[in-house]
Amino acid sequence: MKLAINGGAKVRNTLFPRYNNIDQIEIDAVTKVMQEGVLSQFIGAWCNDFYGGKKILEFEEKWSKKFNAKHSISVNSNTSGIITALGACGIGLGDEVIVTPFSMSISATAPLFYNATPVFCDLDMNTYSYDLEMLERVITKDTKVIIVVHISGCPSNMDEIMAIAKKHNLYVIEDCAQAPGATYKGKPVGTLGDIGIFSLNYHKHIHTGEGGMCTTNNDTLANKMQLIRNHAESVVDAKGETDLINMLGFNFRLTEIQAAIGVEQLDKLDMELEIRQQYAKMYNDTLTKYDFIETTTYDDRTHSYYVQLFRFYEEKAGISRERFIEAVKAELMPVEGREKEGVPIGFGGVKPLYYHPIFQKKWAYKEQGFGFKETINYNKGLCPHYEELHHKRLFSHDFTRSPLTVSDVKDVIAAYCKVADNLDELK
Repeated sequence: MKLAINGGAKVRNTLFPRYNNIDQIEIDAVTKVMQEGVLSQFIGAWCNDFYGGKKILEFEEKWSKKFNAKHSISVNSNTSGIITALGACGIGLGDEVIVTPFSMSISATAPLFYNATPVFCDLDMNTYSYDLEMLERVITKDTKVIIVVHISGCPSNMDEIMAIAKKHNLYVIEDCAQAPGATYKGKPVGTLGDIGIFSLNYHKHIHTGEGGMCTTNNDTLANKMQLIRNHAESVVDAKGETDLINMLGFNFRLTEIQAAIGVEQLDKLDMELEIRQQYAKMYNDTLTKYDFIETTTYDDRTHSYYVQLFRFYEEKAGISRERFIEAVKAELMPVEGREKEGVPIGFGGVKPLYYHPIFQKKWAYKEQGFGFKETINYNKGLCPHYEELHHKRLFSHDFTRSPLTVSDVKDVIAAYCKVADNLDELK
């Protein structure tokens, strides 16, 4: 069977449907807010509306019940949520925060907003959680926080990480941007550490266009996050706050419109997770027959599959990962409305975050090096496990989501199998 990359017929000639789980129920909720005319009710001063309007409060309460958290604090993005959480933990100049090389950039750059120092820790090759031996090594007397990222929707090894954090008296912030509804040993991510942060960006499981949610069971941290979210410096005096560390606030507030969408979206999460887990299993069950493709499944955690990750072994395939993925993509079509992006299969994940100029040059603000330390290096080779994953092993796809059908998934599987069964055409 001639591969499409060599001029053969494609497996599929129609576009895939775009991810969009907005329907009439969200439209009705937004219309009601618009008709009432209160699009936001936050006031940046100490008063009844300091915590926002009725939809904000409803959304936060519903989120807390869904994820078994004592407090939920809405924000306007996962990015602002991480900044808010770090501020609540009291970090500042001279402090160190342990971060991952494999995530969206804010997971590593957020400490710089408080002039604290990001310290990278390498990953375990199988779970993409922290390498526990390196985690112990990079902790110093200046370490204050560990930021854990549940990348692609796979929960990290939280028991071990929390034990290390407790041993060294450190805060743990969970970046759950890609993992709402994922569980670790039966418990939802975002409630295992001190603070959890979720994303409501338009391509996430629950989306309100832009937005985020912070969860915590700690009353003090919740209060500080609510202050930082909404102009803390203007509120502390009237509220009677005496701990003024990092009480320089922002406008990180969500609107009533976004909250109204979120209230309805939250009800759809379980169904979306069921779809993603079903489709991921279809890929795993098929692709495991090829010794050069490695999938990951776990008995002690449930995966939310923001995207699905695989590992590729070119020494077994006899071709490069890049050549294999190019051939699979040639068999398929892009997504409706995102044609210019091509078929959503990629290799390598994001480049190691310390490769970015901000770390290579150690320059974030006007004064070079402010917040960075001479003793902390960001040289290539810093995280060899993740560099190997990035440069040689990892590939991923965005074919586990709604509104894809079982038939759509079978087309993608057929493309993988067609190429995998005809590798000699690529050698």
